[in-house]
Amino acid sequence: MSESNSPTSSDAPEREDRAHHTPMMRQYLGIKDDYPHMLVFYRMGDFYELFMDDARRAAELLDITLTARGESGGRSIPMAGVPYHAAEQYLARLIARGESVAICEQMEAPGASKGPVRREVVRVVTPGTVTDDALLDARRANLIVALAPAKRAIGIAVLELARGDFAVTEVADETALAAELARLAPSEIVIAENSPLRLNVTDTAITERPAWLFDAVSARRRLEDFFEVAQLDAYGCADLPRAIAAAGALVDYVEATQRAALNHITSLRTYAITDTLVLDGPTRRNLEIEHSAAGDTRHSLVGLLDRCATSMGARALRRWLAEPLRNFDILRHRHQAIDTLARGAQTSLHNQLREIPDVERIATRIALASARPRDLSGLASALVALPGVKVELDVLDAPLLAALNEQLDPVPDVRALLERAVVATPPVVIRDGGVIARGYDATLDELRDLSANADGYLAELEAREKKRTGVETLKVGYNRVHGYYIEMGRAHADKAPLDYQRRQTLKAVERYITPELKGFEDKVLSARERALAREKALYAELVQSLAAYLSKLQAIAAGLAHLDVLCALTRCALDHRWVAPKLVDTPGIHISGGRHPVVEHFSDHPFVANDTELDDDCRLLLITGPNMGGKSTYMRQTALIVLLAHIGSFVPADSATIGPLDRIFTRIGAGDDLSAGQSTFMVEMSETAQILHHATDASLVLLDEIGRGTSTYDGLALARAVAERLARHNRAYTLFATHYFELTQIAEQWPASRNAHFEVADYKSGGEDKLVFLHAIRPGSASRSFGLQVASLAGVPKIVIRSAERHLAELESQSRAEAGPQMGLFETPADTREPAADALREALADIDCDDLSPREALAELYRLKNLVGNG
Repeated sequence: MSESNSPTSSDAPEREDRAHHTPMMRQYLGIKDDYPHMLVFYRMGDFYELFMDDARRAAELLDITLTARGESGGRSIPMAGVPYHAAEQYLARLIARGESVAICEQMEAPGASKGPVRREVVRVVTPGTVTDDALLDARRANLIVALAPAKRAIGIAVLELARGDFAVTEVADETALAAELARLAPSEIVIAENSPLRLNVTDTAITERPAWLFDAVSARRRLEDFFEVAQLDAYGCADLPRAIAAAGALVDYVEATQRAALNHITSLRTYAITDTLVLDGPTRRNLEIEHSAAGDTRHSLVGLLDRCATSMGARALRRWLAEPLRNFDILRHRHQAIDTLARGAQTSLHNQLREIPDVERIATRIALASARPRDLSGLASALVALPGVKVELDVLDAPLLAALNEQLDPVPDVRALLERAVVATPPVVIRDGGVIARGYDATLDELRDLSANADGYLAELEAREKKRTGVETLKVGYNRVHGYYIEMGRAHADKAPLDYQRRQTLKAVERYITPELKGFEDKVLSARERALAREKALYAELVQSLAAYLSKLQAIAAGLAHLDVLCALTRCALDHRWVAPKLVDTPGIHISGGRHPVVEHFSDHPFVANDTELDDDCRLLLITGPNMGGKSTYMRQTALIVLLAHIGSFVPADSATIGPLDRIFTRIGAGDDLSAGQSTFMVEMSETAQILHHATDASLVLLDEIGRGTSTYDGLALARAVAERLARHNRAYTLFATHYFELTQIAEQWPASRNAHFEVADYKSGGEDKLVFLHAIRPGSASRSFGLQVASLAGVPKIVIRSAERHLAELESQSRAEAGPQMGLFETPADTREPAADALREALADIDCDDLSPREALAELYRLKNLVGNG
């Protein structure tokens, strides 16, 4: 329902004077008026038809034929249609493109009334509110978000409709909003018309709603009515007016689309951004959590971790990665549970979980009265499997596993009801019956028996009529159009008795009906119709009765998903030799033998492990070395180890001790944003600015090649200033990779800074320089650059390399002739230095202006003046 979907002016003449349209088109246009920004699937027999601009748009999006059939109002009508039985595959494609669709069904049989068949919109499918399995990615959550901005805060309401999870929060500004939207990755965002928000989102549908729906006062009343409470204090959001405004508007929108009570949404959760380890959008992309740099999932962190047996578990794993926790108590319980499962229970539990369907989404469809027969049989099989899971958990002593065991109530009443009511293998839909088991309802059984006995009667009738007419080829048959009939070859037509009434003439046969057969037909067809109606009513009652157990079913689903993630993380720990991290209250990051989880898994060579030591003695680690030496991998692995520890996973290291952290920032790699008109360097500086403004002494910061996007001196000056700011002001734990060797001087000037480099072995072979990357980090800075050697390894033609070597020699010679040895930007030639100047420089370098009081600043000024005077 983005604005791009709104009707164009081309249809205006077709809608102005509706008196000239046919009755059916007037009906369609009246329905379309209520859904102007959606595609309307208008049911006509076995097809959903689209008309006018909807037809043109659908033809483009779905690559279906656009036709113009008939006329209405003196003009031809553009049409496009999709088969009713295949509608879901077309809906899935439209939802993936961010489109919304109103499904308009026939509400009566053709000919039941004068004029067009009565039609109504029975459901609305939007990207954020879809719950059908066929339209969803089973292993990813589908979220819809509503936003309500004000001067001092932006309210956010988040709903995962297919799970029933409803949450709210407030953020301070659009920067924080962008980070939260990057974390949530919603399919649809609901905002007020003419909203001032500037949303830079891709692959997300934007839906505008009337601004009055976002009024905080009316939204509060809306939520109180929805949850049937007198006030919202119990949900923790009573003092968050913008969050309430967003939540109220979201409830209104979702109810309007679902056209059903949202009984599975039983609570509202208030969360704070500070509860989680915050990762903004660039950080999530740079760490390749959901997707690799190439865009695939397999080579991402999720691709490595997702060993989940159920789709519920896979979605829960992604939630854990999206909101890594800062609560060490919860994380320690997860670590303890993984340690317990690793002793042997994981494999057996995993195999049992594989047999359990998606209870989470089944429960939601029960709540929305859209559950299909196989949802119910799937729920029954899940309840049958639960006792086996509980037996496994009974013998495990981890507190978290014990709590999950308590959560997995098999609900024997529901299991018994489903086993009694639903056949073992039901059809996909209830439409043609065959779902309710025999013995569940005596009336239904009687009606079915009446239909079933028809075969015996028809065989007996056929035998009697053959004897009566003397025609051995006579047969009794049935089709949906003409009902029951007696069929004889046209050569025997003269043998037809007087009570045979001709029903149909075909090329070689004649078909007849008799009063007796007609009476039987009325009786049987009536029984079939009544049986189907009875079965549909029983099915609706069954789904309604199951809705009373929603809270228990949701608890089962949550428990199974949680257990599944723990089993998946245990499998990773066992397969890859991961260890439990120690979470401590002492600040710092201490990693021994750390490894990059994804690179190690997919590498054909043994991975070289490295240590990381960041604490008050080393807040800034300046890393030098050649490209391909391992700098970026090393920095990313440090961040991923920290992230894994904060979701409760074991980590790829020999040991890891991690203190309190609030955020992870990364600035790695180059990329532009052409849609926003930003160059590579502009994007780099924007991301760097975010880090400098928001990093604290509890943040982990990864910076790679800051300043390389501009001229040498500009870049060097910026890189040094950024490093100094992080070291002196932010005091974040910073890994700073650079090719500017001049920056290594910082480690000599700031006590909490250190130099490190990645080792390279270089040697001569056949008169050419050869490199071996050792991928091991060592103290101290690199001795020189290896740019030309790396270029040669990359396949740059040798003639170009030799030319570059000559140019480099000329530049170095010219530099020596003009200015002696090459200097860094912040150096002074040794022969021009004076003792007083050197002393002044050292004294200035030791002063932290931000920490000086006015009195201390004056004292420092006198001291500096004395230094110059003594010189």
